[in-house]
Amino acid sequence: MDHIDAKILNLLRENARMPLKEIAEHVFLSSPAVSARIERLEKEGYITGYQVKLNPALLGYPIKAFINLEVEPVQKKEFYPYIEKVHNVVECNCVTGDYSMLIEGLFVSTIELDQFIGELQHFGRTRTQIVFSTSVEHRQVTAHEAEG
Repeated sequence: MDHIDAKILNLLRENARMPLKEIAEHVFLSSPAVSARIERLEKEGYITGYQVKLNPALLGYPIKAFINLEVEPVQKKEFYPYIEKVHNVVECNCVTGDYSMLIEGLFVSTIELDQFIGELQHFGRTRTQIVFSTSVEHRQVTAHEAEG
């Protein structure tokens, strides 16, 4: 990856719907050359997809919570298929520390959150934090030219 690839990635990070022509103007290449670079970046795994960013509160999910869960290793075979099916879960990470899972979820109400925590406790001990506000939303990393 060179500095032009990094610039293309950063432009797409800011606006994934940016027209090829506009990207080409920023990197001083033709639209077909930019298209070929984007295709290569997708093939090599630098670009893993394109998404629309939705507003959870406007869609009826005003409660955001982070839930720590202590799952025993023998339970992971049962836990992973379960957690993948829960539509409220937007991210689940296996982490180090006192708890083995860090779950981010969006909920219609605290009642719905409480019911979910009750289900999770089948797998182990939980600790929950409800988010009051978010000063920095989830953002993509900035691409830097690979050193070599």
